[in-house]
Amino acid sequence: MRFVLKALNKFFEFSGTKNKRKFYLSILLGVALAFLEALRIPAAFIMIKAVLEKNVTGNHILASAGIMLFSIVVSVLVKNKSTMLQTEGGYETCANKRIEIAEHMRYLPMGYFNSNSLGYITSVTTNTMENLADVATRVVMMTTQGFLATLLIAITMLFFDYRIGLIVLIGFVVYLGVNSMLQKYSGTIAHKKDEADSTMVDVVLEYIQGMAEIKAYSIAGESNKKLTKAIEECEKVNMGLEWKCIPLMTLQNFITKMLGVLTCIVSLYLYTNGNMELPICVMMLVCSFMLYASLDTAGSFSALLRHVETAVDKANKVLGLETMDVEGKDIQPENYEIEFKNVEFSYEQRKIIDGVSLRIKEGTTTAIVGPSGGGKTTLCNLMARFWDVQKGCVKLGGIDVKKYSIDSLMKNFSFVFQRVYLFEDTIANNIRFGQPDASMEQIVEAAKKACCHEFIMKLPNGYDTIIGEGGASLSGGEKQRISIARAIMKNAPIIILDEATANVDPENEKDLVSAIDALTKEKTIIMIAHRLKTVRNADNILVVDRGKIVEQGKHEELMARGGIYRRFVNSREIAGSWKLMA
Repeated sequence: MRFVLKALNKFFEFSGTKNKRKFYLSILLGVALAFLEALRIPAAFIMIKAVLEKNVTGNHILASAGIMLFSIVVSVLVKNKSTMLQTEGGYETCANKRIEIAEHMRYLPMGYFNSNSLGYITSVTTNTMENLADVATRVVMMTTQGFLATLLIAITMLFFDYRIGLIVLIGFVVYLGVNSMLQKYSGTIAHKKDEADSTMVDVVLEYIQGMAEIKAYSIAGESNKKLTKAIEECEKVNMGLEWKCIPLMTLQNFITKMLGVLTCIVSLYLYTNGNMELPICVMMLVCSFMLYASLDTAGSFSALLRHVETAVDKANKVLGLETMDVEGKDIQPENYEIEFKNVEFSYEQRKIIDGVSLRIKEGTTTAIVGPSGGGKTTLCNLMARFWDVQKGCVKLGGIDVKKYSIDSLMKNFSFVFQRVYLFEDTIANNIRFGQPDASMEQIVEAAKKACCHEFIMKLPNGYDTIIGEGGASLSGGEKQRISIARAIMKNAPIIILDEATANVDPENEKDLVSAIDALTKEKTIIMIAHRLKTVRNADNILVVDRGKIVEQGKHEELMARGGIYRRFVNSREIAGSWKLMA
């Protein structure tokens, strides 16, 4: 019983103040419901006694029918209200927690998303919350009402015959002991079920997302083996949980039924020996069936309490992840100069940025080049505080970025990534993503500047065309231009371009370059680029290698030094001069 109360209390605390009140009120109504159902015992007793004594009068019929009718009508009303309170509380809790988890993840370091599988996050926000919404409310309702009804029936039976009442109470305690063992045993494997479910979701997502590579390299068999293994492991764990609980569930059901049988046997024994009146004996026989039904319902649903507790723990684990310090102030910088002072940053055990100091002046264009894995993207992420530096500081407008609130800091940055993500929504809503209250005229203007108005108008529903998740229904260049339109709409003073033109086909490159020109007018530009034409005209070029800035300056200066940058340019020129010979 202690576990039942602990699990219920954990869920109530998880549900929040408003919904916790709904659950507490529903339990109070459950007590009233149990009392109303217990009223049927004296109602039945009145008629049983009158019939057996052959003294049925109108008063007996009216009294019995009145009590029974009152019990039934009020029970229906009370049960309806209790059910609605618990249903509302359950669904509102899950909806609120989904939003809370989403808000919480906004302030987690980007490293969390690199080190944790998409399957786990998906499992928490979908399966876990869905289980709570569907299962928790029924478990709370049926378990509390079942136990309360059984307890009140037992107390009522005490008033009729204390001996039978004591037998029922002792049987109830034994039942609770077995139920406690059931909860303990299910707890030993519940975490394995949770892990198996998360792994299966992760593998399924990986299989679907990598379908193109799987087909291209003819490795469907190997991928199928991994998927099949994950599904079979999930099945094995779930079956293991069932098989481990079945013996105790069988014992629990046996106790429930034997308690009813024992009540009947003892009642009949006492009656045949003259120690119990016939009306009382018949009443005890009727109560034994009522007792069995209430206890059986409570036992069946209490087995699911462990899953409710596990789901709450899983959601709380995400909500308990340490966020970056976001208690900054809403600051409007006086200028948009970016400064790094002796910045160091490591991911796990690997140092990514090693003692970097630099200054990016407002209104200039800075290009960042260097070998893959050298720390280029990490530098940009530190500017926008996607991660927090471990040593040193990053400043915007002379103020440490940690002193800004996250929202006020992000107002200063727009991003165009190499890998664009568009939401499964209309094109218009994807463009206005950074400015939800933008008018249609503003959206069209931004689209024209980004050179995507023409192809949008050729789509079946124009700006109201629904694009697939991730922009799957558009080409890479089209997605990039919509991403640029979104950045134009935001109109931030600092633009970060992370290899925005790296994978664009020649047909789209001209339009994309024009779109970037429209985006970057009179802005502070930081670009990560591999293409020489996007680097040559930069005001300052940073060459990053192994977490350090090994060279910086204008194109002509760096070419004259003959270092890494010159080798970078030469290799690009050689690659660009290749031609296919007839």
